[in-house]
Formats: sequence, structure tokens, C-alpha cells
Amino acid sequence: MNTLDLFSDFEYKQFKEGEIIFKEGDPGNCMYIIKEGAVEVTVAGKKFIVAKSGDLLGEMALIDSSSRSATAIARTDCKLVAINEKQFAFQVQRTPIFAIHVMKVLVERLRKMNKIMSLLE
Repeated sequence: MNTLDLFSDFEYKQFKEGEIIFKEGDPGNCMYIIKEGAVEVTVAGKKFIVAKSGDLLGEMALIDSSSRSATAIARTDCKLVAINEKQFAFQVQRTPIFAIHVMKVLVERLRKMNKIMSLLE
């Protein structure tokens, strides 16, 4: 699923290479879809993923209204589409496959974190 297609008419925010998009512990009132560029996501100061065009960021904090669990830094100049809770809920109702896509992203990241944790034991 190309999530960018669902949000092609949305405005985007621009971030310069090296700019912090959000920090671990920040309030999370939106998620992002990367329109252009690459973003490094770190957890506890360790690189977790490098996200690219079409990937989601910040979905956990949006879904459960908690603080950010990771830090996101622009690795290149980036354009990101910000999606607030109301827009997210509307898209889930309008396009249920979008909700499945977000769940798949969450599961993939949870499995990766589980693997990392098992290596630390």
C-alpha cells in the first residue's frame, strides 16, 4: 500500500538534514509519512531504523496519546506529511486497509525490538 496516495493533497513540513523532527519523551500529537528523504529513528540513543519515502513515523504516540518512544532525525533534507488524530481516524474509516498497513508497521517494529532485546539477554 502506498500511504502517500491517501495523503497526496495534504500539506507537508520540510526538515533540513540533521534537524530533529521529534525527540524521545516529547508529546506525540501527530504521525508522519515521509514524502521525500530519509529519517533515522533512534531508541535510547541507538539506531533503530532508517525510514524512507512512504514510511510512517510517530504512529505509536498518535495512537495511544503517549509521549514519543523514539527520536527522529532528518538524515537528508525531508518533506513529511503530518497527520493528526482526527485525520488518522477519518482515513481509517474511509480506507480500512490503511489501518491494516499501520498495524503491520507496528508489528514489524515490535518484532525488530523483540529481536534486539533477546540479543541483550
